[in-house]
Amino acid sequence: MNFQDLVRRLDLSETQTSLGDSPALNPDVSGVAAIQQAQAGTVSFIESSAFAYWASEAEASVLILPQKLNLTEVALERGIAWIVTDNPRLLFARVLALFYQPWQPDPIIHPTAAIDSTVQVGMEVSIGAHAVIQAGVRLGDRVCIHANVVIYPGVEIGDRTVLHANCVIHERSAIGQDCVIHSGAVIGSEGFGFVPTAAGWVKMPQSGRVILEDGVEVGCNTTIDRPAVGETRIGAGTKIDNLVQVGHGCQIGRNCILVSQVGLAGAVELGDRVVLAGQVGVSEKIKVGTGAIATGKAGIIQDVAAGETVSGFPALPHKLWLRISVLMRRLPELFGKS
Repeated sequence: MNFQDLVRRLDLSETQTSLGDSPALNPDVSGVAAIQQAQAGTVSFIESSAFAYWASEAEASVLILPQKLNLTEVALERGIAWIVTDNPRLLFARVLALFYQPWQPDPIIHPTAAIDSTVQVGMEVSIGAHAVIQAGVRLGDRVCIHANVVIYPGVEIGDRTVLHANCVIHERSAIGQDCVIHSGAVIGSEGFGFVPTAAGWVKMPQSGRVILEDGVEVGCNTTIDRPAVGETRIGAGTKIDNLVQVGHGCQIGRNCILVSQVGLAGAVELGDRVVLAGQVGVSEKIKVGTGAIATGKAGIIQDVAAGETVSGFPALPHKLWLRISVLMRRLPELFGKS
């Protein structure tokens, strides 16, 4: 496609964007690229001032530029078509979707799949080789189940949800519409519940279930446990990275982000739009308010207020933690030691 075709397909007429309007600026576009690897025929983007110098160096045919930076003159001087927008990363994601869609198999059921006779299968469902789907499962329309997936009894899976190879969905779990469960993830496994006695540990039966609302994405090898009673719930639109542990009975709000190696102990409550960076740990029954942020490796052992940013272990308000970090580096000097 050429540049003007790209603009039409993106339907930019109702967005706050500006387009290079020179008739000469209508290059052919065949793909996308990171700004450092951009070549002729590709679309790339500049998001912040840290990358502004690439406007003078990038070999892309089309640049998506941030409204807050005045880079259009540079692009025009170099003969590069441009689009200006308030959110270059978001627009680049839309462009990327025009050139790439994740592979999905045709809506067929592989002959090696083991499917119980009581399973309810919606329209245009795909079930891959050696998948196992047990009694009472309900699959919505256009669900895609890749090879070797195991679904325990009584599970509900909503329309257009994708289960990638080798994930496991335990009994009575409910997964909403438009969810993605990546390879190796385990949804609804038994929570870690044991009662101490003089004779040893007695296992607490885990009779609850896990509920994923619409639009949840769960990364590879992440585990979401079910509780002894009640439910573990992941709110709509929440995105969970690889290698995350969500303990039994956690209640996670809408549109949260949990980055790789986050660990939530049992009964943690996260409000909406909470961001937990990599390797954050949260103690049992802690509440983290709406819009709060925890930076990497923070250890949260007390409740966090809505909108607060915390860092360190134990987690403290971010600005206080920065001051403490400066003082820690000066300890040898303060105590007269090199």
